[in-house]
Amino acid sequence: MTGSSAAIAKDTLLDRLGRMVAARLQSETSGYQPYTPSDPETLERSLVPGDVLLIEGNQKISAAIKYLTQSTWSHSAIFVGDELPAPREGGDRPQLIEVNLGEGCVAVPLAKYETYNTRICRPVGLTGDDRRAVLSFMISKLGLKYDTRNVIDMLRYFLPTPPVPVRWRRRMLSLGSGDPTRAICSSLIAQAFQSIQYPILPEITRVKGQASAASAYSQQEILHIRHHSLYAPRDFDLSPYFRIVKPTLQHGFDYKNLHWEPNDSNGETTQIADSRKKAASGEES
Repeated sequence: MTGSSAAIAKDTLLDRLGRMVAARLQSETSGYQPYTPSDPETLERSLVPGDVLLIEGNQKISAAIKYLTQSTWSHSAIFVGDELPAPREGGDRPQLIEVNLGEGCVAVPLAKYETYNTRICRPVGLTGDDRRAVLSFMISKLGLKYDTRNVIDMLRYFLPTPPVPVRWRRRMLSLGSGDPTRAICSSLIAQAFQSIQYPILPEITRVKGQASAASAYSQQEILHIRHHSLYAPRDFDLSPYFRIVKPTLQHGFDYKNLHWEPNDSNGETTQIADSRKKAASGEES
């Protein structure tokens, strides 16, 4: 066997092993129950192109990312609206661009996450030109492949709670090559916003001679994670430059329209929106 053919055989073996590992990490855990998933139609009405959608995933890899980032959110995607064409064979138009383990950068319909807890993070004051630049950046990355041959880089996610100090957890996201890191965390979306110089985490200005409320380690850590390769979904949630948009409040909410009924077992109450109650009973709303 020549050197070139041996390399091809080795690559093929690693590719197969990598796809097996990725499939295991992408498999869903049992017993996931979303607390307050948004109504799909309300969620779509509330989103505008450029919004970052955070998702509470229920895959095996999600548990590790939630632990490493100390957050509810394990995945993120960017909403592009109608920028992408509808599929020729029918079906839902892809309106989200995301990067997945094993798949790479792909476009998916919003309905993919209709049964998940989600959060909308909206960049405030984004100009039309910059919004189009962010969307163009993400669309240009469609088809970016994930390097499944870096199996060692993926194996660390089989430990949902790795025994490492808090200060090292986020940096575990960046171990290994750049492609697996980009495919797991939110670094590609962060890179899109950094390409137009839109901030995510605040800058730190150290004033000589003044005491700081933050520790030296905290300052160094924020400076360190400012690079796009270490951004995680929670950073869009924590950012002072992204507004949290809640679909249930976006188009008007009146608590007087809620109906409360006693539970049939322990006397607790359950809220039921009048519109849903009427729909269930066949009445006109």
